[in-house]
Amino acid sequence: MIRSDSLLFRHIGILHHPKKPESLDIAREIGDFLTEAGVPDIWHESAWELETTAAHLPEVDLLITLGGDGTLLRAARMGAPYAVPMLGVKLGRLGFLAEFQPNDWKEPLAAVLAGRYWIEERLMVRMHLERPNPQNGVNEIICSYDALNDVVLSRGNLARVVRISAELDEGHLTTYTCDGLIVSTATGSTGYALAVGGPVMPPELRNILLIPIAPHLSMDRAVILSEGATIRLQATSDYPPMVTVDGQVVVEVQEGDQVLVVGSPHLARFVRVRDRSYFYQTLIDKMQWSV
Repeated sequence: MIRSDSLLFRHIGILHHPKKPESLDIAREIGDFLTEAGVPDIWHESAWELETTAAHLPEVDLLITLGGDGTLLRAARMGAPYAVPMLGVKLGRLGFLAEFQPNDWKEPLAAVLAGRYWIEERLMVRMHLERPNPQNGVNEIICSYDALNDVVLSRGNLARVVRISAELDEGHLTTYTCDGLIVSTATGSTGYALAVGGPVMPPELRNILLIPIAPHLSMDRAVILSEGATIRLQATSDYPPMVTVDGQVVVEVQEGDQVLVVGSPHLARFVRVRDRSYFYQTLIDKMQWSV
């Protein structure tokens, strides 16, 4: 057993999925394991209790999540401002981000506690929703969110196309006629962006991907932007479009609103015990592309 005075992580949080009963059971088992290992401060909470979790984050050394990639996306948005490293136990269907299997976590977790791990840093993007002030016409930020996967500006509830004007670094790029436009990180390239035919980007890249959803008589190719790019989008429609962040946060867009997407100052940090070349083999296995 590891000596408590040699522990690298002394304040550990465990987030379970509230709609997966097995995740609560595993959370308790992991908590007991960490207690036996001498970790002095352990707490666990539902991954959906954002305020309670946020109160712990300034002191947390490690955040363990139990669920699918959605749970890790939520944890990343909360933990990245505090540079909290995350460790995922896979309980979802695909689990590109998780590191452990639910039936095989003890040995790799012990390795992490002993310092046999590496940290993988991934770009996040920040979305600002801007709205012109009716009195002076100057844009004001209505809300801001960070995303690990993607920001999507799309049509609302009606099955009609939306026109999206896209500016890149303050210069006009193009106007899309489509169901929506995905602004994706490398992490998100294996999510929604991949489902609409986008390229796979290795997770260490800090480039941003633009790809339209069901484009009609407009640019239909994915574009990978240089690191540090700034994207400004404005949707034109006779009904309210919407912007979604990681598929979990939804904001209705009003006429005249602009969606600004830039690289976030915060990085998502994942604890890894697998080899550094794990990504491509995981991709092949998860997508069942091997012959």
